[in-house]
Amino acid sequence: MGLSADPEPTLTALATELDRTYRAVVDRLPDNPAVRFETTGDKHDLVLSPFDKLDEPASLVALREKVAGLLPRVDLPELILEIAARTGFTDAFTHISERTARAADLPISLCAVLMAEACNTGPEPLIRGDVAALKRERLSWVDQNYVRDDTLTAANAMLVNAQSRLVLATLWGGGEVASADGIRFVVPVRTVHAGPNPKYFGVGRGVTWYNLISDQFSGLNDITVPGTLRDSLILLAVVLEQQTDLQPTQIMADTGAYSDVVFGLFRLLGYRFSPRLADVGGTRFWRIDPQADYGLLNTVSAHHLSLQKIVPYWDDMLRLAGSLKLGRVPAAGIMRTLQVGDRPTRLALAIAEFGRIDKTIHTLTYIDDEAKRRATLTQLNRGEGRHSVARAVFHGKRGELRQRYRAGQEDQLGALGLVLNMIVLWNTIYIAAALKQLRSEGYPVNDEDVVRLSPLLYEHINMLGRYSFSVPEAVTKGELRPLRNPADDE
Repeated sequence: MGLSADPEPTLTALATELDRTYRAVVDRLPDNPAVRFETTGDKHDLVLSPFDKLDEPASLVALREKVAGLLPRVDLPELILEIAARTGFTDAFTHISERTARAADLPISLCAVLMAEACNTGPEPLIRGDVAALKRERLSWVDQNYVRDDTLTAANAMLVNAQSRLVLATLWGGGEVASADGIRFVVPVRTVHAGPNPKYFGVGRGVTWYNLISDQFSGLNDITVPGTLRDSLILLAVVLEQQTDLQPTQIMADTGAYSDVVFGLFRLLGYRFSPRLADVGGTRFWRIDPQADYGLLNTVSAHHLSLQKIVPYWDDMLRLAGSLKLGRVPAAGIMRTLQVGDRPTRLALAIAEFGRIDKTIHTLTYIDDEAKRRATLTQLNRGEGRHSVARAVFHGKRGELRQRYRAGQEDQLGALGLVLNMIVLWNTIYIAAALKQLRSEGYPVNDEDVVRLSPLLYEHINMLGRYSFSVPEAVTKGELRPLRNPADDE
């Protein structure tokens, strides 16, 4: 993990990094118009002004319209089948007991089941009695025997890898950056696997679907949490448990998803945690050397941390980090190690002290570097855009998740994540084709505009199916339809 068994070298290097960061930021403060200090009584606060929104050049607006106008209109089932043919992701779905069992036209059945789950409609709109792959019993059999956590994870890895090989996707990001954020679903059925939150679920209950999204717009991993996120260690779990070839090292999150312990664990594990800081004035700046002169920052860096609180627990910190890295213990299950009742353990206090060093370094560079703040906002906006597409796809049953059991919730939302990655991949492929055509026609395509395009588009995708206004000939002659045999439904 790039750490020394003896705490001295690592802690000395971190202390030096913190000191250098302080001094570099102080030197640039006079030229930083975004930072100012306000004094209220005997309280001194650092205020970070929001940056102005970047104007979109006319060339970007025009290019975006041109590309959107060239994207083919497509029905979602056709999009899913096309991506299945291009990537072979359906090969990742194996039978639960007979691993090599493959039925005829299994990819069609799998795609239908995934779409039924992702769109929250159930299989009924997709059932065709005259098509073997779409008969009710076939779809039910495929759902029960092929769609589960390990097959969804394997299929998702194939889609992420396919996206990462596209040249256009590499222009959007190199895969080193990812962000985590949640989208909430009301769960109107009685279940212990949903939680209350009046702000988001009214008088009902719901779940939060927490996603890890790469800078190439692909979803890397997801975790379903009852209610809303209370434990910021879920963020660590969604990062450590992702199983794609992309290995992001910089993790961005919104304001509420961090703590000193999380900062410490991320740094131990080799990640740079970079949350958006909404209220820098309320953030504590920590220092190691109480005698160091940090100029204008002296008034806000009055909190002292002690490396001696870390040293006695260094070995335990390394053991915990190694266990997390190797998957020996789940990230969401280490609370017993870090907390007894409502009180943190001494190990947790040592990790928090370690995390304060990295948190202060991040806060200093955040106020110092406008490009870093913009990059964080850009990546978080990609997550919000992905959630908008998710809402459009998950349109059935008023967008409510009606699964009673944890496994059912995870499988259905896993299917939704898979379909979202298919849409992103399909859009990326066709945006690249549109750009190629525009260039061949002599249209001016600027590289800086291409970087700001997004595959999170869905206006050209028909999610709602099509209605057939045809009636059996016998019915047109006045005859009745044959009555249903209940045994057939079973």
